[in-house]
Parts: sequence; structure tokens; C-alpha cells
Amino acid sequence: MTDRLPPLAFEQLSTEQQTAAQAIIDGPRGALYGPFVPLIRSPELMEAAQRLGEYLRYRSAIGTRLSELAILVTARQWDQQVEWAIHAPLAIQNGIAPAAVDAIAERRMPGGLPPDEQAVHDFCIELQQHKRVSDATYAQALRLFGEHGVVDLMGINGYYTFLAMVMNGAQTAVPVSTAEPLPD
Repeated sequence: MTDRLPPLAFEQLSTEQQTAAQAIIDGPRGALYGPFVPLIRSPELMEAAQRLGEYLRYRSAIGTRLSELAILVTARQWDQQVEWAIHAPLAIQNGIAPAAVDAIAERRMPGGLPPDEQAVHDFCIELQQHKRVSDATYAQALRLFGEHGVVDLMGINGYYTFLAMVMNGAQTAVPVSTAEPLPD
């Protein structure tokens, strides 16, 4: 598979693209990688996406551990290797059990999840697969995370779906990772 929108040298970028790229480089990500490689072609879209993603990834109401779990479920649903390569190691570093990560990769229900992780997993699976969330699953997430957390959880699903679509369409190259690639 050929990367359709590969990395560009900083010097090749327009002034607007350089400004957008520098904002990402100077932010918590520290580099232009993953979805931002194809998105640099549309700097205004990239800037808007980066701001949304920075909030959802680093400051969401459900916290980093649960955000990383939601990202993994989304990556698996979209067969998105770049998201998986980046976020599977981060999920484990942030407290998601390696066995749960493996189960998600294999499209199995992880066993023995703590209640908050089970609620996030169920919510994301239903939203991604059925395009809706059952009343029972919604009520559990609402009880655990409140309205703010539920809205952020929906936002994480939407944002990482958007990134998955961009990278799947662009055939973005998968970075080196300690994570095993998603199985077919």
C-alpha cells in the first residue's frame, strides 16, 4: 500500500502550512505525525482538528486511561493501523491491561474489566457498530461519568473516527511501534 499523502519537508510547506505544523510541533504532541501528515494539506482543517484532539486526548472529562481505551475500540472498528500503533502502547502505559488490548485487537470482549472500562468499551462498541447506544449502556456511562463525560466519550469516538477515515483514505504509513499490527 502506497502512502498517498506522505510527509512533506518543512521547507516545502506554504507559510500557512508551516504555521499550522509549528503549532503541533510546539504543542504536547511534539512532532507532526500520524493523521497530521495528510491533514497538513488543509492547514485550517488540521488546526481545528488538532485543537479538538488536544482536548479529547489530554484533558477529556473521562481521563487519559479511559480515553485511550475508547481510541483503541475506535481504531479496531475502523481497522486503523496508525491509531493502533500509536495508542495501544499508550493505553497499556496508562493502565489498560495488555489482555484487554489483545482482546480488542482480536475483536473479542475483554474479560474482567473494571466497571468504568467496561462502560467505556460497551458504549464505544454500541456507538461504532450500531450507530446508537442502548438506554442501559447510556445510563451506566451517565452514572459513572456524568453528562460532561458522556459528551466527551461521544466526541472521542467521533474525532478518532474522523482521523481513521483520513488515514485510511490517505493510506498513511504506519509508524514503528511496540504494538503488534491489528490482525485482518
